[in-house]
Amino acid sequence: MLWHEITIHTTEEAVEMISNFLHEAGAGGVSIEESGTLNKQRDTSYGQWYELPLNDIPEGQAEIKGYFSEEAPVEDILKEVKHRIEELRDYDIDPGEVRYEFKTVNEDEWATAWKQYFKPLRVSDKLTIKPTWEDYTPEHESEKIIELDPGMAFGTGTHPTTALCLRTLEKVVKGGEEIIDVGTGSGILAIGAVLLGAKHVLALDLDPVAVSSARENADLNQMQSQITVKESDLLGLLNGSGDEELGVKLPVNIIVANILAEIILMFIDDVYQALEPGGVYIASGIYKNKVEIVQQALEDSGFDIEDICRDEDWVAFVARKRS
Repeated sequence: MLWHEITIHTTEEAVEMISNFLHEAGAGGVSIEESGTLNKQRDTSYGQWYELPLNDIPEGQAEIKGYFSEEAPVEDILKEVKHRIEELRDYDIDPGEVRYEFKTVNEDEWATAWKQYFKPLRVSDKLTIKPTWEDYTPEHESEKIIELDPGMAFGTGTHPTTALCLRTLEKVVKGGEEIIDVGTGSGILAIGAVLLGAKHVLALDLDPVAVSSARENADLNQMQSQITVKESDLLGLLNGSGDEELGVKLPVNIIVANILAEIILMFIDDVYQALEPGGVYIASGIYKNKVEIVQQALEDSGFDIEDICRDEDWVAFVARKRS
């Protein structure tokens, strides 16, 4: 089968938004390659290793590839994606001097090639992410394994925001909590939270493909009874189903969202409503230039900032709802 490959050269800051644009445009897969130069600092504090070969992508830059079926109207898709990328500047997201490339490729050229770079990854003292096709033996008894088959479209844990969020969850989860994971993607944070001792996680996503992926990964980790996956956002949840369908009872103890700052700013009040007094909100996926505005918005909405965690240029807030 032939596929149309659209390559977008942009900034690391804009990667997650542009990736989302491609998913929404109907991409059958999205791959991301960020700067791999020798100058790029890598976190190896937990023994991580990086097998992705070095590349010539400049610091702070990235290449995103979206794959569309042979029948897809790629000219219309590219026109719409270009328009949405230019609009990012209105939201203070700099996509840089964007360049586009286009070609037609065979499915075998991309559908599984990325798997050779996804290896077991130790992200914290307790958590290691293991792709289903790799063998791995835990180094100690307390090490918890997240089995993951993310597909082409969702996080593997190698992006700084995901690893940062898992490490932050490890600090916050004490055991027995009911948690909501907003924008769950592959379900990796929900699985990690259960491994850390959460009683139940409600995983939400508006993308039906993400919902399917999260359910499959919950099954892989034998967590069907501890993770409920729903196609919804937080506002839809607050206005919708009864607690018996959710697996958790509102208000909950912890809410985690690994989403861009612009999206986080849109539903802070919803998070406040869904959290119990004294509950914790972990807000991750925030680029360094949005830290002050997110912190101010959290404080204005009734949260106290307990911790600010960082990984490369990305930030996660630990914010507690005032009692």
